[in-house]
Order: sequence, then C-alpha cells, then structure tokens
Amino acid sequence: MQPNGDVASLVLLTGGMVVLTMLVKGSLERTVVPPLVGYMLLGICLRWFSDSWPAFSAGHQVIPFVAQLGLVTLLFRVGLKSDITILVRQLQNASLAWVLNILAAGLAGYYLTAYLLDYGVVSGLIVGAAFTATSVGVSVKIWEEQNALQSANGALLVDLAELDDVSAVILMALVFTIIPVLQSGGSTSLVSTLFTAGLGFAFKMILFGGFCYLFAVFLERPMTTFLSKLESKPDSTLTIVGFGFIIAALAGMLGFSLAIGAFFAGLVFSRDPKCISLDDAFLPLYDFFSPFFFVGIGYELQMGALAPSLEMGIIMALVAIGVKVVANGVPLTVLNGLQSGLLIGVSMVPRAEIALVIMQKGMQLGDWAVDQALFGTMVVVSAITCLASPVLVRQLLIRWPQGGNESEA
Repeated sequence: MQPNGDVASLVLLTGGMVVLTMLVKGSLERTVVPPLVGYMLLGICLRWFSDSWPAFSAGHQVIPFVAQLGLVTLLFRVGLKSDITILVRQLQNASLAWVLNILAAGLAGYYLTAYLLDYGVVSGLIVGAAFTATSVGVSVKIWEEQNALQSANGALLVDLAELDDVSAVILMALVFTIIPVLQSGGSTSLVSTLFTAGLGFAFKMILFGGFCYLFAVFLERPMTTFLSKLESKPDSTLTIVGFGFIIAALAGMLGFSLAIGAFFAGLVFSRDPKCISLDDAFLPLYDFFSPFFFVGIGYELQMGALAPSLEMGIIMALVAIGVKVVANGVPLTVLNGLQSGLLIGVSMVPRAEIALVIMQKGMQLGDWAVDQALFGTMVVVSAITCLASPVLVRQLLIRWPQGGNESEA
C-alpha cells in the first residue's frame, strides 16, 4: 500500500489537472485557439514541473494512465458518431476526394519523412498514416457557429472526415502490424514475411470485426432497450461506456491498440438511434476525460526537443496543409464548384486526435521508429493546422455563406 503522502500527491495532481483543463477550455473557447492546443501546452508545463520539483513527480504515474482513459473516450466518441451504413451510401459522392486524400496525404508524409528528413521507411510509414487523418471537430465548430453545418457542403464535409477517420484507424492497425517485420530485417524473404503478417492482420481484423458486427446486430439493441428501462439516462450511458471500455480491452488482448478497440466499440453502438441520443449524456464524461489525452501528448514531449522540432514542424505543417487542400479541393471543385472545393479542402486541414495517437504509438516503439524530435514535429504540425484552419474557414464562410437547404456550392 502506498503511503498516505503519496496518495495525497496523486489526488492533488489529479484534481489540479481537472481544474486546469477546465480553465483552459473555458478560456480558449472564447478565442480562435482550439482548447486541444492549450491542453498540449499544459502537458508540456506539467512535464517541466515534474522534472524540476520532486513534489510533482507523481505526474509520471498519473498522467500516462489518465491519458489512456482520455484516448479510449476520444476514439469511442469518434466511432459513435460514424455510422458505417450512412458512410457506405455516401461513397458515391465522397469516394474520389477520399481516395485522393488518402493517397496524396499518405505519400506526402511518407516521402517527406523517409527521404527528405532521412528518417527511413518505418518512420515514413508512421507519419504517412498520421497525415491521412483529419480532426474535423476543430472546423465543425466554425461551421456550426455560421449555421452552415446542415448545408450540402457541411454534410459532405462530415462524411469525408468520417471516412478519413475510419481509413486512418485501419491504416494505423496495418502499419503497426508490418513494422515489426520491417524492423527485424534479416528475413530471407521479406515479401513472403510481409504477406504472412498481412494475412495475420486480416484474420485478426476479421475476427474482431466479426465479433463487433455480431454484437451490434444481435446484442446491442436488446441491451440498450433493457438498460433504458432499468436505469435512468445518465446511468445507462455510463453502462454503455463501460461496455465500450471492455471492447477496447479485448482489442488490446488481440494485439490491436486501445484506440482501435475504442473506435470499433463506438461503431458498434453508432447504428442505434437510442445510442446516438445518449451522446448528450455522454458529453460530461467526454469533457472530463478527453483533455487528458492531449495533456499526455504534451507531457511526453521533452522541452529540449521542442525547439529543434519547430523548423521541421513548420515545413511539415505547410505540406500537411497544402496536400489536404489540394487532394480534397481539386476533385470537389470539379464536381461541385470552387466554393465547395476550397471550403471543404481548408476544413479538412486539422490533424489532432488520430494523428497524435499514431505518433504516440510510434514513439512507444522506441527512437528507431519515432524519436522525440519527430514526435515534437508532429505536435507542432497538429498545433499549426488546428490554429490555421478555423481562422481560414471562418473567413471563407463569411464570404460564401452556406444555407441549410443549399444543394450546391
């Protein structure tokens, strides 16, 4: 059992983090700066305090754990808001921009990291996967403020971003399956080894996906109905989130990450309108835990690595912005006009949750995969893209207002 002083330090730090994250959120929501940028800066400051004063060393125990809870909460909600059946119906409208975005962003991130920055194939694959993700929540807030989210372009933006999230999560699982094969090197037949690893990944993905599908089809709705009769709404929400955590843990036991498990858990419940209606009741829990993930990202970033990361981060951010605008904007401009292409292209620029999850998982493998400088670079990319996009989107929506019933840009 820990001494009372140690327990008191843990409780003090946890309570302090809750207070600070809520103050950061309340302060930055009144500005154009997304709160997640403030959370990462808070994590950097907490790391400095923990390294400088022994009294704050409890952070090394508390923050990584609560950051994992924040990660599961974040990805569970991403999955909950992504209805696969709706996305499949939208493929006809969004598929061209989606495919070009994945190819262009992935190749740009890979080439820039592996060759221009000379980090090698493994790091290039990790950054390439991170480049494909989109944190649309940063831009959606501006669309909501301008009463534009219910327009045709607003709906298309949400569909594209959700497709990005689904593909980025699958890419993350695939990349981290083949990385050990690439790292092991001396295989007599690299192609056959990669093929075997790919088959193993496909088998586990089918097994886990099949379990989630059967749960969604046969168990989810009866369970939700039973819980709604047995418990009040806040309690039933907590029970559903508990099942989400269990599914995430099962994914971890199969060799996937908690992030993938949490995302699939959200997908399991996304088909049921009752679960979507529970999202409002889930928001306080989401607001409580989700900031800890970004605090944890900042906490893992060493101060000495931040300054060298700024130059690379600015360069990569410019590439990340350009490739998203072009890959999404060009096909949509051809199909729907310049307004649609530019609005959606700029709105797809932010990289946050899933991109940082991928980089964090890469850094946990060791410096041979993602070192502090590269991790810090992607933190800078996340901050810049999340700062730039809202400002640009707001100006574009003021110039080109989007009516709720608008069918064309």
